[in-house]
Amino acid sequence: MRGGERVLERLLDLFPGADVFTHVYDPDKVSEKIRAANVRETFVGRLPGARRHYQKYLPLMPMALEELDLRGYDLVISSESGPAKGIITSPDALHVCYCHSPMRYLWDHYQDYKASAGGLSRMMMPTMFHRLRQWDVSSASRVDGIIANSTFIARRIRKVWGREARVVHPPVTVDAYQPVEQVTDRYLWVSQMTPYKRADIALEAFNRLGVPALMVGDGEMFKYVSSHAGPNVEVRRRLSFAELKAAYATCKALVFTPEEDFGIVPVEANASGRPVIAYGHGGAVDSIVEGRTGLFFPEQTVDALCDAIDRFEAWLPQFDPQDAVANAARFSPEAFATGILEALDYYRRASRLVA
Repeated sequence: MRGGERVLERLLDLFPGADVFTHVYDPDKVSEKIRAANVRETFVGRLPGARRHYQKYLPLMPMALEELDLRGYDLVISSESGPAKGIITSPDALHVCYCHSPMRYLWDHYQDYKASAGGLSRMMMPTMFHRLRQWDVSSASRVDGIIANSTFIARRIRKVWGREARVVHPPVTVDAYQPVEQVTDRYLWVSQMTPYKRADIALEAFNRLGVPALMVGDGEMFKYVSSHAGPNVEVRRRLSFAELKAAYATCKALVFTPEEDFGIVPVEANASGRPVIAYGHGGAVDSIVEGRTGLFFPEQTVDALCDAIDRFEAWLPQFDPQDAVANAARFSPEAFATGILEALDYYRRASRLVA
């Protein structure tokens, strides 16, 4: 249950009884709301080992999508961070893509994925991914309208697909978080401990400045972070939801180091009444108001983050927790629902004008 599944839940709220199509489905890993839907797999889900190693079947996914029979539907919403938009609909159906991101591994993150791949995969990737890029661009023309989850992703869509997109930010359960009166001097970092999340620069900044900090997350960098953490830094693999809420609400500030497509964690921190020190690229530029609900640092370097923490210490007396809470409300499930319905209405009218 990550961002894409949370979006799916809200779409099911808007369209109860809608059918759901996906490549691979594991009922034990999703919410009751999704389990209650009529979920159908493509043939990829029936291939050996698909639940654990579905990424290996990426070359077959375009074909699997095009084999789906969607002739009975007048509205199709594809939720895309892979090839979902490549389905074929009837001529009279409205097809709108909610795009979390064009496939990163095909485009701007391609060299990173290639460098981390095994020998055989690295040898096959240039030819295979070249063809997938051609299909990705051509399938984007099948869609009647595109909704991006941030202005950052709207720019990426314009760059790789040559399409304009409306922006509707993903839903965040902001009402689940509340400010508290007593806060600590401890900084907080929460994310997966994978290389692109840049836990390393947060850790080194905390160590260098000697500030108390809590770092929460699991992943391949966990052992590095836990073994290099100074006595001022506590490292945890995970927290219960109650512990996470308390960590948000009582932290001095959330430090957010990755470049994310949107990034729900900064919104959750603001909803808890706490400010954010964020890398000033990606989706955080949409969610954090510079000088009001947090501060940005311009580069993913230890020096830039240390400078931002120093600036933050001087700025903190100006911070009003209620400003952060009001800012987070912009990303509520209700705001998402309104944005989706307005976008669908816009694209429905636009498709009629074209017809």
